[in-house]
Amino acid sequence: MESVLSRYENQITILSDYLEEFPETDEPVWILGRQHHLNTDKSKLLLDISARLWFTYRRKFSPIGGTGPSSDAGWGCMLRCGQMMLAQALICRHLGRDWQWEKQKKQPEEYHRILRCFLDRKDCCYSIHQMAQMGVGEGKSIGEWFGPNTVAQVLKKLALFDEWNSLAVYVSMDNTVVIEDIKKMCWSPPQSSSAAHSSAHLHRSALGRNKNMAGFCTGWKPLLLIIPLRLGINHINPVYIDAFKECFKMPQSLGALGGKPNNAYYFIGFLGNELIYLDPHTTQSFVDSEENGTVDDQSFHCQQAPHRMKIMNLDPSVALGFFCKEECDFDNWCSLVQKEILKQQSLRMFELVQKHPPHWPPFIPPTKPEVTTTGAELIESTDKLFELEEEFEILSV
Repeated sequence: MESVLSRYENQITILSDYLEEFPETDEPVWILGRQHHLNTDKSKLLLDISARLWFTYRRKFSPIGGTGPSSDAGWGCMLRCGQMMLAQALICRHLGRDWQWEKQKKQPEEYHRILRCFLDRKDCCYSIHQMAQMGVGEGKSIGEWFGPNTVAQVLKKLALFDEWNSLAVYVSMDNTVVIEDIKKMCWSPPQSSSAAHSSAHLHRSALGRNKNMAGFCTGWKPLLLIIPLRLGINHINPVYIDAFKECFKMPQSLGALGGKPNNAYYFIGFLGNELIYLDPHTTQSFVDSEENGTVDDQSFHCQQAPHRMKIMNLDPSVALGFFCKEECDFDNWCSLVQKEILKQQSLRMFELVQKHPPHWPPFIPPTKPEVTTTGAELIESTDKLFELEEEFEILSV
């Protein structure tokens, strides 16, 4: 018992510098669906924030594409934010929302496996290499800055090759979430054996080195729901602020991607009219996995004071994220949206509809392209395999 208390006290000591960063207030702090009170459980709040995986600029990794950049400093911030949002979904999927990280504490294998998905290597499924090269199919050159919608489209495509996590990634169009389409995608049957055989080499190497075949099981596929939005023209419209904040209160919340022109942040909560975010604009050296598969994770958790920003300073181009592990989670999310967002204001942040709009093209759940190639070669050829969708880029000043 004493050792447990000692570890907890040590963790509070590590985070003691945080304490002065938050004002004395009775207002609650919301972090990804969890409520905290500064006057009673500030230490739990800070532990909750430090448990989020933090991805930043890195240097000294292998050149992207063999001859490209070996650092993403200056251009990869939105990609890193997309990694953070996806990593939070994977934490919720395998470890649960209430999982906590402690420095120097042994973590479960699933945790290290999640981290390995994001290492800066071309054979890791959500690495900066894979994301940058997949972005070529979205019209983005390697080294070019991404907007929130571009990152969402890239994650949707890469997830098709990730059997271990077996996510269904839905990116809304025209500010509209279609319930019928999501349920069709999450309940879609396993793909053909020929498709599985043709891409088996890819899964063994570039996208996770997975041993199980979770991607071919029947049942509800855990849902990563991303909603790209434009909440104003040059500045965020104040009418959306309350609804935007409500999203961080939902238990399914994965936060939001956004920021300022050409500076992306991962927003994880709010206090009053200030957003709390993780900042990827720190350049750290490349970290690889150990021979036993573990990862030295000290640089993957932010142990500094969390940043805050006035909501009105937020660029209007954002992307909301939500994770629904089971169908009941999605049904609950729909109820919360109807109750807290759609019914309380005339100008809606987005629409939630039951049926697929008749004037839209038919919805076809995405499937893996049938290819027999490595991950890097695959990504160079995907521009014709997927359809480009409308961009929601952060505006330049």
